[in-house]
Amino acid sequence: MTGLRRILLAMSTPAEQRRKDPVDAIVEQWAQVRPDLDTAGMEVFGRVYRLARAMGDRMERAYARYGVSRGEFDVLATLRRSGEPYTLSPRQLSGALMLTTGGMTGRLDKLERAGLLRRSPDPHDRRGLQVTLTDEGLRLIDQAVGAGFAEQAAALSALDGERAAQLADLLRDLLFATERQG
Repeated sequence: MTGLRRILLAMSTPAEQRRKDPVDAIVEQWAQVRPDLDTAGMEVFGRVYRLARAMGDRMERAYARYGVSRGEFDVLATLRRSGEPYTLSPRQLSGALMLTTGGMTGRLDKLERAGLLRRSPDPHDRRGLQVTLTDEGLRLIDQAVGAGFAEQAAALSALDGERAAQLADLLRDLLFATERQG
């Protein structure tokens, strides 16, 4: 039986017959020592955290095949998503990636040395710079983003389209509510 078939079978199995994951074990331990605790949040966020960590590792490996880290990929992808001429200011990049300008400078230095982007004076602001993807940077990010999406699709293939869409909707609702409360 293939791994995907096992996953799909497990998803159609009643909850009491499903294989237990590490989060189930943690919840059971808390139930033993602190039965008064409501562990529903841990059941969701423990899995979200573990999933994000596992997928982050997979994405890092996918991008490493192209010689970039996940952080460097994020810079290149942000420029690519901005559309032609694939140019943003360092401040715009920092804001989009939620990085300090100091953190951004190190990434830009490395990517510029690799020939994947170039910095040039901003023609509209004498004190400003603009960052632009090079042709090599555009080629690399198009390949790397394809590899990243393929990793995500492979992981998501454990759910049929309807369940994947439902999960995306639920996570969107939860993210919106959580960010609004924070």
